[in-house]
Amino acid sequence: MPFALSRIFPPPAYITMPSIGVDVSDTSLKYVSFKPTLRANVSREIVQWGSIDIPSGVVNRGQVDDPKKLVAIMQEFKETTKAEFVRVSLPEERAYLFETEIKKNTPLKEVRGLLEFRLEENVPIPSRDVFFDYSILPIDPQSRSAHVSVVAYSKDTIQNYYDSCVTTGLQPVSFEVEAQAMARAMVPANLAGASMVVDFGKTRTGVGIVYQGALLYTSTIDIGGDQLSQVLRKELGEKTESELTQIKNTQGLVGSATDTKVRDALISTISVIKDDLQTRMQYWHLRGGVHNDRRITSVILCGGSANLLGFPEYLSETLGVHTFRGNIWENAFSLENTIPPIDRRHSYGYAAAVGLALKNIV
Repeated sequence: MPFALSRIFPPPAYITMPSIGVDVSDTSLKYVSFKPTLRANVSREIVQWGSIDIPSGVVNRGQVDDPKKLVAIMQEFKETTKAEFVRVSLPEERAYLFETEIKKNTPLKEVRGLLEFRLEENVPIPSRDVFFDYSILPIDPQSRSAHVSVVAYSKDTIQNYYDSCVTTGLQPVSFEVEAQAMARAMVPANLAGASMVVDFGKTRTGVGIVYQGALLYTSTIDIGGDQLSQVLRKELGEKTESELTQIKNTQGLVGSATDTKVRDALISTISVIKDDLQTRMQYWHLRGGVHNDRRITSVILCGGSANLLGFPEYLSETLGVHTFRGNIWENAFSLENTIPPIDRRHSYGYAAAVGLALKNIV
């Protein structure tokens, strides 16, 4: 049972209408919805998708700094989509995650009360100012306890997103950490071990570690595609962002035998990301102790800057773990039978919105 934070603002029991996945970042609002179906394991059909730019200063590192402007953006989204029900992403930067154990046969009605007592030792916010939800991992029949992963947010953080929705007449069905939604979209069901989901965006890089379908770790690296553009401008002179994007996507970290200017300019910044990912990976493996089944076996890339040429190959070689760009339609439909309306290059920015839209109605 992945995090949904739906118990915080539970929707009315009569809701059976489909909801649109809405991913709010510092720079854009992206949305995706699928045609509703009650049948499991069938190909989903995309109904709506799109992106609305968010001006600088409205959302900063996940914190809503200008609620009025965010409401205006939500209003534009509602007018465009005619949406009623939405599932909304929450920023990784503002999340607090921890893992704990409870007795194996603890009644579900008692779980939340037990976890409330453990908030204070794991979350640096008074428990009265926190909203939280939890995920119970699949239980080992031989174990006497169950592992529970908990995610918590300041009430103020969620309230700002909630208010922005309801002010425009949108009904939030659930809120969810964006890395969890990305994992739902991209992580293959039969993938062994843990997966590191790396969201290489415009202004930052989000990192999530997912095991048995649950998000157990998240962090943020303050480097994104904008920093790559800055170092290229220093090397190549003033160019438009579209020109720099083309250079990153066609030359990137590969270079050529006669011209390595672009690669040399980018590698110092990319190596910082690599070092940070390596540190987080080592921490995870040390924390896991002897649990080899929890070792990270794959790094899955998404985000608009994941198109950087040679990036997956560079990480595969330096991290020693298979790294690949995720298929955001992995758990929605087969690309052999369906041609999505979003081309592959742009699709990487829609991973969270797709994952939110895939979640079953509560």
